[in-house]
Amino acid sequence: MDTKVPVSFVKISKALARFAFPTTDIVVGIGRGGIVPASLVAHQLDLPLFIAAVNYRDDSNQPIRESPEFLDVFPASFPKGSRILLVDDVAVSGKTVALLKKTLKDYEVNTFVLKGKADFVLFPDIKTCVHWPWNPAAKSLTYEN
Repeated sequence: MDTKVPVSFVKISKALARFAFPTTDIVVGIGRGGIVPASLVAHQLDLPLFIAAVNYRDDSNQPIRESPEFLDVFPASFPKGSRILLVDDVAVSGKTVALLKKTLKDYEVNTFVLKGKADFVLFPDIKTCVHWPWNPAAKSLTYEN
């Protein structure tokens, strides 16, 4: 039995439009899961977007490594004093976010996820697994509420 709750683009877009984001200069998305959310946030805030290719879990949300790893070079060199918003779709253990925060230790970093544990959470009341509308396995790929 599938217990994942579908969340539409419209619901996400409306929630992002209402969200009180911290003052930010740069958005960094955690790839793969954070690419679409970070793109939406960067667009909403009209800010530059960078993607950090880091991976820890598979598509079934099971860890596939002992700890998160960079899959590609991430140039963590931004202008001095940059305020970075680190974005992912979901943070469960916080290990991936912790790796990026350590890498970006010379900057002011706030974390933002759609669901889970972070400094800022778009849907803090959702406690179950979610079908995001950009996931091909999602049952509802509509743009409805």
